[in-house]
Amino acid sequence: MSQASKDKRDDAQDIRAVPYMERTRQYYRALGYEQDYVWARFDDVPFAPLAKPLAAVRLGLVTTASPPGLGNRDARGVRHVWSGEIAPPPATLFTDNLAWDKESTHTEDRESYLPIEAASALAREGRFAGLALRFHGVPTEYSQRKTLSEDAPEVLARLRADGADAALLCAL
Repeated sequence: MSQASKDKRDDAQDIRAVPYMERTRQYYRALGYEQDYVWARFDDVPFAPLAKPLAAVRLGLVTTASPPGLGNRDARGVRHVWSGEIAPPPATLFTDNLAWDKESTHTEDRESYLPIEAASALAREGRFAGLALRFHGVPTEYSQRKTLSEDAPEVLARLRADGADAALLCAL
């Protein structure tokens, strides 16, 4: 067996599934929440088929990252929906307040969680009509009530105001 084959075999043996749900439970317990996080479940999901061909769709991008400087927080520190310009794309966004597998990845490449340039290239190829002029940030919250009653309607209103036909959630 060649050394390259052995290296590939060794690399494959090191790949393990990340126990994301259990890590999330432990994270919220460490924060002091008495109840485990309950993942949202919707038996009647409010998704709809596209009303026009994908090539005619204007796409809105939605991220879970925060703006640099955390300008989406109110006086109490509560995070709210925020918007940013597609052009010029932001160099970076704030991600330190979010949980992800920091041993396996990083957020130094903004394009990996807000792919403005990649989406723009696909639009130029005719895959879809183009991007909305703004992208939108949604806070990640422990509160499903806040997400459903405040954040989701706000981001939907902003997407509609921008003329987006569909949205792509680029969650971190």
